[in-house]
Amino acid sequence: MTTPPLAQVPVRSAAELTQRWADLLDPPVFAARSLWLSWLYEDGTALPVVMPVDDVPRVPDLSTLRGLVHLHEAVTEHSAGITHLAMALCRPGHAAVTAGDDEWAEGLHTVLDDAIAGGWSLHLAAGGRVVPVVEPTTWRPPTG
Repeated sequence: MTTPPLAQVPVRSAAELTQRWADLLDPPVFAARSLWLSWLYEDGTALPVVMPVDDVPRVPDLSTLRGLVHLHEAVTEHSAGITHLAMALCRPGHAAVTAGDDEWAEGLHTVLDDAIAGGWSLHLAAGGRVVPVVEPTTWRPPTG
């Protein structure tokens, strides 16, 4: 029996999305800050691309956040059916959410809530663990 590529295995719950990040980022230990992006279709499968954005600042700046919106728009323009942008903020240290992580979540809310119709989520990957920071909002995992 063959195992399908991870992108073809549907994510069906918020817990499965957290596990997906743990699988993709194994081991979730990082020496520098980066933001990893993945896009999910309505059926829970993923675009077969996971994109790291390296050297992100401790606190997001507006141009970085706007750049994420433009990148998401470019990806969804060429990939119909995407309903969710999943992100993982990867950094050194422990997997406890810090004030800087909260600022990332707040900044993402500011630019993404109105710009991304399908919804988005943010996980933190650090210290060997992956934890949700912003759970999926308008994205609804498939039930079947």
